[in-house]
Amino acid sequence: MNNSADPTGQSNPATKTNTNTTNSTNTADATVSTGGERPVLRFERVLAKPPEAVWRAITDREELRAWFPCEVVTDAWEPGARISFPFPGTDMTLTGVVLEAEAPRVLAYTWGEETLRFHLTPEPGGRTRLVFTDETPPDIAARNAAGWQICLGHLAGESIATDAWKGHFDRYTAAFEPALGPQQGPPAGS
Repeated sequence: MNNSADPTGQSNPATKTNTNTTNSTNTADATVSTGGERPVLRFERVLAKPPEAVWRAITDREELRAWFPCEVVTDAWEPGARISFPFPGTDMTLTGVVLEAEAPRVLAYTWGEETLRFHLTPEPGGRTRLVFTDETPPDIAARNAAGWQICLGHLAGESIATDAWKGHFDRYTAAFEPALGPQQGPPAGS
């Protein structure tokens, strides 16, 4: 993954980074870095569970069903392992490969054309700081940011209104279009 910021959010001084945020005081919102080959969405959340529990939530097929936007099927979470991502109720299935897996710290894999990365750091009180990044095509950055905001909210145990996606998408579109160009809405049939 070509990411202009490391998982802790420190910008790489050798890379020009343009970061837009929808609300700089709310770390639940995404920022976007545009200094690499493709934009990188970045979310940071502190979750109420320890890293081992969060690791299970991001790797266990049953736990993933509670928050991830599709099924996740793999035989192993190890570099080089193949993953399939069937979307229930559709004919769409993405494929991917595990790039990095260091339990309970780092997990990275491809998700179709995108690269997803989860970086877990222990926090006081048995909590975990999750930094999630999505290296994405530029024209779907707002759509993805809105979707991941909802998904990560579910991971954090938040109650989310069924129509929340549209408001997030509108805010991200306004924030990202100046740097990334026109943004696509939801995929056909969703």
